[in-house]
Amino acid sequence: MNTITVGMADMQVSDDPNSVLVTYALGSCIAILVHDPVRRIAGMIHYMLPQSTIAPEKSIERPAMFADTGIPLLFETMYALACRKSDLVVRVVGGASIQDANGAFEIGKRNHIMARKLFWRSGVPIAAEEVGGGISRTARLFVQDGRATIRTSDPLHEFEI
Repeated sequence: MNTITVGMADMQVSDDPNSVLVTYALGSCIAILVHDPVRRIAGMIHYMLPQSTIAPEKSIERPAMFADTGIPLLFETMYALACRKSDLVVRVVGGASIQDANGAFEIGKRNHIMARKLFWRSGVPIAAEEVGGGISRTARLFVQDGRATIRTSDPLHEFEI
């Protein structure tokens, strides 16, 4: 099995059926997992912030850092590989409230809201979500069959979504 790591502010797409996309330590960040079961193509983004307007120059350099620039890029990349919107299975993971005990910034919540807005506006249904709370998550997406697993930090366990 070929492991493709999706780092923070990173995006990866694969059509290798022997690959698994993985991102680690999702706190307030969000991972969007997208799978096309017809073409056996998978994509994942690990974005940090909801809107690129806070750092427009950074969004040009690293579009996957932001939901509003990275999510469209992920879909455009998958469409370039002949994926169709109607075939895509989308899952959302992360958006926790970590190191924000008073809820002053609510970055995780704002990240989640932005993803939902973008998908709603685009007419893309979300098949599953594992968001919120105060735990770190690791997400894996298997290209071959679209299986998605989540491993949480507290309590340490793994499950499918």
